[in-house]
Amino acid sequence: MKSAASPKTLFNIVRDIPSLDMFENMSRGEVQFMSKFKMGEFVAQPGTEILAQGASSSQLYTALDGMGLRFKMLEDGSRQVVGFILPGDFIGLQSGVMGTMRHSVEATTIMTMCVFNRSELWNLFSQQPQRAFDLTHIAATEEHLLGEMLAAVGQMDGMAKIAWVLNRFYTRLSALGLNQNDQVPLPYKQQDIADAMGLSLVHTNKTLAKLRSQGIATWAEDTLTVHQPKELADLGFSNNIMTQARPLI
Repeated sequence: MKSAASPKTLFNIVRDIPSLDMFENMSRGEVQFMSKFKMGEFVAQPGTEILAQGASSSQLYTALDGMGLRFKMLEDGSRQVVGFILPGDFIGLQSGVMGTMRHSVEATTIMTMCVFNRSELWNLFSQQPQRAFDLTHIAATEEHLLGEMLAAVGQMDGMAKIAWVLNRFYTRLSALGLNQNDQVPLPYKQQDIADAMGLSLVHTNKTLAKLRSQGIATWAEDTLTVHQPKELADLGFSNNIMTQARPLI
């Protein structure tokens, strides 16, 4: 992996062609097109609803810095976390293609996002077929991750679920160059993890305490420290997770 960089710095590097290994390079023509496609940047404060379930948006986003949540509210008022937004993720494709969002997106930390005009989405498909394929690649990656998450929720016990999701964060954030001394930022709440993995808050808290007491991983003060990466991957049945190069829109 190349030298670490903050997500926003990373995006500026990618815009000039070089990038971290996890992001595919863009041609000069693609960079020029994306510069025209981009409307500007938007900074969201923690708790800001970026996209609302059932609503339409005229804008699409790429997360440059910070982290967020994707969640769906059910009719009884309960919440299901359906994904986590990390630097480099594309936001709003559902609204861009289907007209309205089927889930909400909320900023967990201060987030800086690149803003695109939804009305220009068709021009991306008609004028930049490679970029359009990249967008399809991103959608397929999200579908794959949701499938993996559903398998974890449906088939793993509590310890395996927590180990799986922590290992996912550790692997992805490390690929983003955010690993320092086996520590990565993890600014979510235990309730977010519980809602994502179909666990109670009490069960989640006890499982995290067990991982800490066994010297495998510690999550405290918005930081995840993985003391034994292999053991964590073993517990989460996720030894084969590989961070493949992905497009950046």
